[in-house]
Amino acid sequence: MKSITIHGVDDDLVQKIARKSKEHGLSRNKTIKSLLEESLSDPLKTDREHEFSDLFGKWSEDEKARFDTAVRDFDRIDESDWESP
Repeated sequence: MKSITIHGVDDDLVQKIARKSKEHGLSRNKTIKSLLEESLSDPLKTDREHEFSDLFGKWSEDEKARFDTAVRDFDRIDESDWESP
């Protein structure tokens, strides 16, 4: 894999990169690679997450808690369901 050096990056941009790195818990290098990937990716190729991004993150904490409570039984396995008649 190749390395790239960028000269003459102003302080404001360096601070923005550092802030974004901290927000996402990534190194500056990974943040810059991610930003480059996003900006240079083919707009016709979309990943599934992007296609449905308008549906993500719409529940409040209370709604999520109520949903989790409502579906809690789905995690329970009833052995009798697997017995042969």
